[in-house]
Amino acid sequence: MKTRMPTILVLLGLLLAGRVNVGAAESVYEADVIIYGGTSAAVTAAVQARQMDKSVIMVSPDRHLGGLSSGGLGFTDTGDKSVIGGLSRDFYQRVWQHYNRPEAWTWQKRSEFGNRGQGTVAMDGQERTMWIFEPHVAEQVFEDMIAEYEIRVIRDEWLDRENGVLLEGKRIVTFRTLSGRTYKGRMFIDATYEGDLMAAAGVSYHVGREANSVYDEEWNGVQVGILHHGHHFGNMQISPYVVANDPTSGILPRITAQAPGRRGQGDDKLQAYCFRMCLTDHPENRLPFPRPEGYDPDQYTLLLRVLDAGWREVFHKFDRIPNAKTDTNNHGPFSTDNIGMNYDYPEASYERRREIIAEHETYQKGLMYFLANDPRVPEDVRTAMGKWGLAKDEFTDNANWPHQLYIREARRMMGAYVVTENDVLGKRLTEQSIGMGSYTMDSHNVQRYITPAGHVQNEGDIGVHPKQPYRIAYGAITPRKEECPNLLVPVCVSSSHIAFGSIRMEPVFMILGQSAATAACMAIDAEVPVQELPYPELRARLLADGQRL
Repeated sequence: MKTRMPTILVLLGLLLAGRVNVGAAESVYEADVIIYGGTSAAVTAAVQARQMDKSVIMVSPDRHLGGLSSGGLGFTDTGDKSVIGGLSRDFYQRVWQHYNRPEAWTWQKRSEFGNRGQGTVAMDGQERTMWIFEPHVAEQVFEDMIAEYEIRVIRDEWLDRENGVLLEGKRIVTFRTLSGRTYKGRMFIDATYEGDLMAAAGVSYHVGREANSVYDEEWNGVQVGILHHGHHFGNMQISPYVVANDPTSGILPRITAQAPGRRGQGDDKLQAYCFRMCLTDHPENRLPFPRPEGYDPDQYTLLLRVLDAGWREVFHKFDRIPNAKTDTNNHGPFSTDNIGMNYDYPEASYERRREIIAEHETYQKGLMYFLANDPRVPEDVRTAMGKWGLAKDEFTDNANWPHQLYIREARRMMGAYVVTENDVLGKRLTEQSIGMGSYTMDSHNVQRYITPAGHVQNEGDIGVHPKQPYRIAYGAITPRKEECPNLLVPVCVSSSHIAFGSIRMEPVFMILGQSAATAACMAIDAEVPVQELPYPELRARLLADGQRL
């Protein structure tokens, strides 16, 4: 558990909602609800606040809205789509409307697409939903929602994490950004992947994996020996040493010499991050993989050994999205997941985070360039990879590379209710649902280590399916009452590591963003802390707005 009390600032202003006080020493912006973040949850929270006739300002560190939903994750992790309601479902219906137009199909015919989704059809005509989409289409949908509700968004605005939050008692009064602007609200929502506002306000949180004993779980903590997906070395018996089978020669890059820990033991490590690349094999829209600055082919020697062992699932997660493109995700023992290179990200300074993101970009760009060009790569793989490249009509202001790193997990609030695997697996049932989850409890690998037998192995990848959809408690998005009465946290929710592995899906973040804004607006009207909002009233409004509880 980590808590921190920020230094109190002195600036306050009384303004018209959402307008700038240009006469003040610093610009002050005021609204009923201030949302920090530019994720999909931030957008749905802002829309819901406007639908409830509250003034709202989105303060977004990002220039692009939508987070991973517009950042390459177009092959949506839906789980049971029947529990996706409200503004989250509205997003996917708007995507469906886009692809229902003939002009949306520029690089392939709609009939050529195949209509395959993840556990569902991509285009569901009966439900009028589209679950698979291109990044730029998702971003445009989010921009359309913002424009339709005339929501004020201030972009490239970064919270002053050290001295920027002004508290009155435990209540947030304002926060200041590095630009010098101050934002004043009655309610605040932290909709970032990192939970920076939550942390700066002194709310308790956790980073890393809890021991199984903490919440009486089975699938938390270190998972040595658990090999659930195909993201491991299995029985390949790959040597981790520079000279195969010679420990005196040193260890290959991206392998730790540290012991992984005991099964079920807690640690402060994180599941791996990666970029969800949008690739294409359409010649007219394909750009060859660039050789990144700092490219080092020796970083991929371990992959050569895997390929030499006969592994050939390189293209297994080139999941097709419209217009001859992919949402390309990690797959296999050595892939796009940059295992072990993100541990300090949640608490890191902005400068250090930029370094981590840049290192991930160099690693992943280098991986693709290596597979397409290095003569040591088996010819069948190298030739096949040479037909792929970056889509030149995606991420056009970022050299066709995703603008959002997949922050699969960072801080997690320790709030009024902690969701654990017991909730996900139906062993515990909350009576205060604000939305539902259904996806597998999914953790990517956390570390790559050397086994006692002297072989390389990955650890941390888990996939445990809930038997049915489960309820997410209202207390999972509220801090403890004694810590902050006017903050809601719909992304870095209060949950254990393994439960978060199911919750952390973009449709669920949108659901929770809407529910957080609903609670914020109702708490304003009732003039009560968010923890004291009568749940029956909240439930009635959520159901009226299409949420599925």
